[in-house]
Amino acid sequence: MKPQIKLLLILLYFAKDVDIYIDRLNYFGWSVSCIIYIFFFLLLLFSVFVVAHLKNNILRVIIGVIFFACVVAFDSYQRIMLEEFNYNAYINMIDAAGSFGEAFEQYGKLYLTSAGYGLLLLLGIVLKPKKWIVNKLYLYTIPLLSFLLFTYLIFYKGGSGALGLPSVYTPLSYSSLMLYELSQDEFGIREDITITREDKTIDHDIIFILDESVVANYLDINNNNGVNTSLNIPYPNIEIFNYGYAASVANCSKATNITLRFGGTREDYKKIIYSKPSIWRYAQNAGLKTIYIDAQRSNGELQNGMTKQELSHIDQFIQFDDVKVLNRDQEAAKLLVGLINNDTQEFIFVNKVGLHFPIHDKYPDALLKYKPALPRGTWGNISDTGSREGFNGTDDDWAKYRNSYRNTLEWNVGEFFSKLLNNANLNNALIIYTADHGQDLHERKNPGNNTHCSTTPTLEEGLVPLVVIQGDSLNTLNWFKTLNENKDRSSHFNIFPTLLKIMKYDSNEVSKTYGNSLDIKTNDDFTFNKYWNARLGKEPRWQKIDLSDMVSPPASDFSNSIEK
Repeated sequence: MKPQIKLLLILLYFAKDVDIYIDRLNYFGWSVSCIIYIFFFLLLLFSVFVVAHLKNNILRVIIGVIFFACVVAFDSYQRIMLEEFNYNAYINMIDAAGSFGEAFEQYGKLYLTSAGYGLLLLLGIVLKPKKWIVNKLYLYTIPLLSFLLFTYLIFYKGGSGALGLPSVYTPLSYSSLMLYELSQDEFGIREDITITREDKTIDHDIIFILDESVVANYLDINNNNGVNTSLNIPYPNIEIFNYGYAASVANCSKATNITLRFGGTREDYKKIIYSKPSIWRYAQNAGLKTIYIDAQRSNGELQNGMTKQELSHIDQFIQFDDVKVLNRDQEAAKLLVGLINNDTQEFIFVNKVGLHFPIHDKYPDALLKYKPALPRGTWGNISDTGSREGFNGTDDDWAKYRNSYRNTLEWNVGEFFSKLLNNANLNNALIIYTADHGQDLHERKNPGNNTHCSTTPTLEEGLVPLVVIQGDSLNTLNWFKTLNENKDRSSHFNIFPTLLKIMKYDSNEVSKTYGNSLDIKTNDDFTFNKYWNARLGKEPRWQKIDLSDMVSPPASDFSNSIEK
């Protein structure tokens, strides 16, 4: 093999990102940071050329394959998410590894594009060289030293620092840092319940409904022009307490789900979720049967950080294996009606399908009310990943997306609660309803195709509904007392202590560990965490929600022919 061919293949691979290199140089300007960036860039590039000229063919091929896997993982993530693949994003990707099959089905072309570019690098490395054979021991150490220095850079930068640098080591370095963190686990074994509880029997169900990707400003309970939720009308013998706009834990699903199941405060959420009892254990200790309804997954798959140990404290785990994604929330509503109307006191956690992309087919044809909408008929069996093929993030694309979002709200929220509230005896149950996070539906005409989990989120990604529903004969907490004070000023962090107080746990002890509940003034910071996986000595990043900056859903999205 002529040496210039190997060189050309490698240079062609790195040339595809020349615009990124230029952006980074412009970003740093003439500074110490620019010198450090250039040093690492040249070091990593040189490392690749050393590997490409290793005399040991087997070692050269093995390292070439590792480099190939790393660059494909890095490049495909950034093509799909259109944002930096930092350490935090890597952890989120590992948490979602169970959905890789669905992700590949939707994003296959982008993965193949990344693999195609990666083949240039792979061939440039594995083809046998004729000149510059690396056979000196000190040259063999260059790839290792490059990896160690690069990993230290990421550690020093708290999980960032890889942007604009050759990505041959990036996922490997992230994996090393993840193993390091696991070895430094400081939380120990999970504690037993220590909060005292009144010796009283709970005579009703406690139901926590966690919707998926529902942004609060699209709902009629918060916006006069919002979509029907069936929560904005009176029902006989039912009280509905709308806490308006609330702040989510974070703008990504796992962070919110696991914090809501284990509790947490903004100051101590990491310690609490890894060391305190789960909501299931508190419920069982209160004499309630525990039921988990997961409408998003099937065939026993666990998600959002749930482990088999946590599952052992759930008396009944329900998924809808044979139900189409379109109908799973409706099936959950039907199931809830039966559970509420039985004679057993239960704590029920419902994880709804909701409105995660793709939303093309998450509503029936009869509810195609907001038009024009996204094309239908392709993603009927997909719960929570979606193809960006054909969706270019133009203003027209996003208008159609928002209309499909509205139609899905009518079905998975409006029709869900219509079935539930018209058929269940709510004098047997108290319900708390919210969503895991909000959505950036690009009303601001900002670029990109993502809706949440962004590293630079809009405030709408952390904006969720918060509603309490109960029969008017139930004696639970005094919701009227602080409703006006807490409306538009509360958050997910107030839900766990609220659930514990409904379960008759001591109010003062609950507040001391988990913060304020909704029946007292929450004094909430009204922020959500855009860096929940704060790691390697770095701190979380809290984004304040200023409702005066909220963008209302544009009525110009849909035509005047919408059916009412």
